[in-house]
Amino acid sequence: MKPKASDWRKLVERLLKAELSKKGIKYQDLSDKLSAVGVNQSADNLRNKINKGILGSDLLFQIIFVLNIKQIKYEDIEEMLSDMQ
Repeated sequence: MKPKASDWRKLVERLLKAELSKKGIKYQDLSDKLSAVGVNQSADNLRNKINKGILGSDLLFQIIFVLNIKQIKYEDIEEMLSDMQ
């Protein structure tokens, strides 16, 4: 299995949307949480970036931090990629 670039973007989108949903966090809430740690991103900007799965690694880690994501399992990533094939 060799994922395409678009598969990785879709993975980022699915992963972050799943975490937001699990925690009941809206894009405005995420924007507020990021702002609290000095990262200024509007809710609309976050929605666009997440929906496209295109965001910088720094923003990805900032989101992981403010959402308090404790772990991302390899098996979950593998399963999501497999589902996209």
